[in-house]
Amino acid sequence: LSNAFPNPFNPITTITYQLPKEGLVTLKIYDILGNEVRTLVNEQKEMGKYTVQFDASSLASGMYIYRLRANDYTSTKKMLLLK
Repeated sequence: LSNAFPNPFNPITTITYQLPKEGLVTLKIYDILGNEVRTLVNEQKEMGKYTVQFDASSLASGMYIYRLRANDYTSTKKMLLLK
């Protein structure tokens, strides 16, 4: 899971991740309180590199957390929405 770019962002950022093998992938966005605000990916993916755009135009400014889960791997990072 790569760092979102740009970060800070307004209102769109890009998240890139790479899978070493096929598996079920979920990429979810949470607010700073841990509430899920969006699911960007929830499907079976082949091995490879993927890019997802996150449009936060309907969300308030603040810190958001994005979490990637794939097979037995989990990674969490932060991004900042500044409007």
